[in-house]
Amino acid sequence: MPRLFLLIAVVAVFYILLRRIAAMPPHRRRSEYLKLGLGSALVITVLLALAGKMHWLGAAITGLLVFARQSLPLLIRLFPLLGSLRSRSSSGSPRHSTVSTRFLRMHLEHETGRLSGEVLEGSYRDWQLDEMNREQLEELRDLCRREDPESLQLLEGYLEQRFGQASGSEQAEVEAPPAGGMSRTEAYDILGLEDGADEDAIIAAHRSLMQKLHPDRGGSDYLAAKINQAKDFLLGA
Repeated sequence: MPRLFLLIAVVAVFYILLRRIAAMPPHRRRSEYLKLGLGSALVITVLLALAGKMHWLGAAITGLLVFARQSLPLLIRLFPLLGSLRSRSSSGSPRHSTVSTRFLRMHLEHETGRLSGEVLEGSYRDWQLDEMNREQLEELRDLCRREDPESLQLLEGYLEQRFGQASGSEQAEVEAPPAGGMSRTEAYDILGLEDGADEDAIIAAHRSLMQKLHPDRGGSDYLAAKINQAKDFLLGA
């Protein structure tokens, strides 16, 4: 009887964890499923070993595999060679500008002008916009319309680029971002520049980004206004 209760408890915990993983953003599910699989293998191996159904060597090997998988991030931080390889791969990634509002963090890739982003609040928190279907994006759009006009304007730019037109029957009225409240770090992030970039770099980045945001390329009027605001702030205009 105790074994039956233990089995039921293990199955119940496994089911609850599966439900929690299924509710996560798609880009996080793979790693969580892997962790769950490794953890389940370890539990099963330990139980079999305790019951005398598995040689201790098999249990030890399984435990080492699980430990190695969980320790990989720490190993990368500890070994300089792995860390340098990691930094090299990240340094080759394309430059992008970042604009954040209450519900969204939007990225504009400089080379292609492509918009992407993630949700910061709400039922779709931590979801990537590219992972969401039209119905989910409409739900997010309704939330932004009710709660935060700036997030709505950012989302409209993304929807127009992805689907060819703003979602829904009505277009969001685009207004300039409120004046003030922008930090130097935010301004540099918007222009995709390192902190302390000189005037020539600021002007060049602004010119390049405004070309990427041309309406013919699915540009966002709100993003264009933020980029203008960032340039003016950094140049003291």
